[in-house]
Amino acid sequence: MTAPHLDALIFDVDGTLADTEELHREAFNHAFAALGLDWHWDEPLYARLLDVSGGRERLQAFWLEQHPEVRSIDSLGVRDTIARIHEFKTAVYEAGIAEGRVPLRPGVLELLDEAAREGVMVAIATTTSPVNVAALMRRALGPAWRHHFAVVVDGSTATLKKPHPYVYEQVLARIGVDAAHCIAVEDSGNGLKAATLAGLATVITPTRYTQDHDFSRALRVVPDLASVHLEALRDWHHAHWSGERLLSLDPGR
Repeated sequence: MTAPHLDALIFDVDGTLADTEELHREAFNHAFAALGLDWHWDEPLYARLLDVSGGRERLQAFWLEQHPEVRSIDSLGVRDTIARIHEFKTAVYEAGIAEGRVPLRPGVLELLDEAAREGVMVAIATTTSPVNVAALMRRALGPAWRHHFAVVVDGSTATLKKPHPYVYEQVLARIGVDAAHCIAVEDSGNGLKAATLAGLATVITPTRYTQDHDFSRALRVVPDLASVHLEALRDWHHAHWSGERLLSLDPGR
């Protein structure tokens, strides 16, 4: 078959554009301590909790783990507590971003610039909150950061979290490009599943929190984007849609 052209790149944010998860974890723990909770999320626990997409949803899942006798979060008091934790955590996270603690991952800015020069659309597909996205992107790219992206879909409209493909379906509808003409860039198993369910070939750049996820359905797995240029993405995309066998999914290849 004739391989389609590569017309758009669609990026996840947390873990993909920037390795934010450690700052998120620290912000959660800061909020727990400030609000008098005896919770503490160490790295192994947080890595497991990342199987749940969304900060509030992660808090709800952990709360249910601590209270297995309760089957739902219907209590107004519990919902208010979770909302208060998440609000406090978000403020701590934004302060850390403003201090410059989380730069873009290697190769991201270069690939964004290359895509702009060559007329390849770039979009964001994330289920994180819009304030978190804006804080990170404003720090990294400046106040006009939205001009780098044709479309930004975030948790304010993507009500179904990854691994549901809804956020990617929203992006595809808004940019008006078929999935076969796009590549998604993700860092996690949930993100990979969401993208592939939407029909997207997906490049994975794992973090230490996601390196053990199942990436067997990825187009390619690379440590980061430092050595990934549009030429390579076009080659991988062409191989995928023309039915050619890729050489390897090993990060070292």
